[in-house]
Amino acid sequence: MLFQLLSGRFTFQSIVAEIFAVLVIIFLILPFHEWAHAFTASLLGDKAIKQRGRLSFNPLSHIDPVGALFMLLVGFGWAKPVPIDPRNFKNPKVGMAVTAIMGPVANIVAAMAGYLIYNCVYYLAPTFFYSGFGMFVYYFLSFYISSNITLAVFNLIPIPPLDGSKVLFMFLPDSAVNFFYKYQTIFFIVLFALMYLGALNGIINWATSGISYGINWLTSLPFRIFIH
Repeated sequence: MLFQLLSGRFTFQSIVAEIFAVLVIIFLILPFHEWAHAFTASLLGDKAIKQRGRLSFNPLSHIDPVGALFMLLVGFGWAKPVPIDPRNFKNPKVGMAVTAIMGPVANIVAAMAGYLIYNCVYYLAPTFFYSGFGMFVYYFLSFYISSNITLAVFNLIPIPPLDGSKVLFMFLPDSAVNFFYKYQTIFFIVLFALMYLGALNGIINWATSGISYGINWLTSLPFRIFIH
């Protein structure tokens, strides 16, 4: 969002809609992502997760101030990671993998909800998006949906501490997992450097576009069947 402001590529409607979408993501979606981790961990055996205060939809339990600021400024951020004790799982590696992947799944579910609203309007009231308030809703849904899908894709990158690393670790020996954890800060810095240089743009854009197309196709299917 900061880059958009600096470049001047915005309208008053679009920037207000994006700010509103960012606030929804900060106060609802990022907590939903972390709650999904906590809820899954609790189901799989980490019953102490509730005492850690994270089995809650309360945004104050999950918001990371720096991550929220990044979300507001650049359209990408994070919440406080949920502390999980894999020793409470019957199979620690599998339990961690399942728990980890539910965060990105939560973002996909949130994106599906956004696309469902979009398709309801598109098929049932197609002229709505041409109105002043309709354009605001369109900008909001566009940013909300794309942000959720991007967050899901980014978190699935198999580099610690991202969620995708826990899925990868399910297939690696303990020595390799320990190596990744030992140097996770370095790996994460390298990841951000590659993103800053645009080295990962191709694969991330390909994945987000494919997921976006699939979700849109799925959520529009009932309308295409029964209306057209």
